[in-house]
Amino acid sequence: MQGGLALRTLALFGSSAQQERWLTALADGSVLGSFALTEPDHGSDSVSLETVARRDGDAWVIRGAKKWIGNGASGGITFVWARVDDEAAEEHGAVRCFLVEQDAPGYTGTVIRGKASLRAIHQAHIVLDDVRVPLDAVLPGTKSFKDASTVLYATRSGVAWSALGHATACYEASLAYATQRVQFGKPLAKFQMVQERLTHMLEDLTAMQLYCRRMADLETAGDLRPTQASLAKFHNTRAARRIASTARDLLGGNGILLENGVMQHMADIEAIHTYEGTESVQALLLGRDITGMSAFA
Repeated sequence: MQGGLALRTLALFGSSAQQERWLTALADGSVLGSFALTEPDHGSDSVSLETVARRDGDAWVIRGAKKWIGNGASGGITFVWARVDDEAAEEHGAVRCFLVEQDAPGYTGTVIRGKASLRAIHQAHIVLDDVRVPLDAVLPGTKSFKDASTVLYATRSGVAWSALGHATACYEASLAYATQRVQFGKPLAKFQMVQERLTHMLEDLTAMQLYCRRMADLETAGDLRPTQASLAKFHNTRAARRIASTARDLLGGNGILLENGVMQHMADIEAIHTYEGTESVQALLLGRDITGMSAFA
């Protein structure tokens, strides 16, 4: 959220004045930032967002609601994506991004309770009740929903790397457990079934590593296409789920203990499997790229 979505949005689309004021603060973590796109009724179909911004004299007035917004109740700043509601303006109906300070009157961020995944950061339900921001609060580089997509595409590579990290931890926990745990008079690692499971895990893990390495090379060269990031995210979160499930099973009853790590990683993998575009959305993006035909409703 901080380094991928919020910081990248400002770096790509913010004005020089916005960047001068907030870029360093976001980068060093002295101010927490959030990226508010998803809404209570618009998740995978976020292009249909209903939050609106209208001009009123020397200000923009923003009204709507957002949900699942990381750092959205942190007291920092939020990059709010909203549709311009001004029939007299050429940009009427366009989706733009607005920098909103969270202490602005009318901004209410409520932490969503009961999360089982990614508990190191909160997600918030945000209500924007006629929040007034100055005219220069709009990020000048944002002109349409495609700009929001640009940020999301860029962060999907990070999700693929995150999946690799979680999967690596599950594999290492499984290997350590198999070599130390003794059953029926010998280490689990001496059983054929255990060795086969470790082999399948390593198979998936190595493929994930190669996806990430190739993606990093393409990104460094400036040649990474959005659907390549989608493919890496699609593959790696699915593979991470398989590895985590096998690790949980290999550890037996001890697999559900937090001290062994696997259950926590398993829960976190479920979150990254969903955000930055669900499995189904990634499949449709890839299918459109493969066939040249869109299957989106």
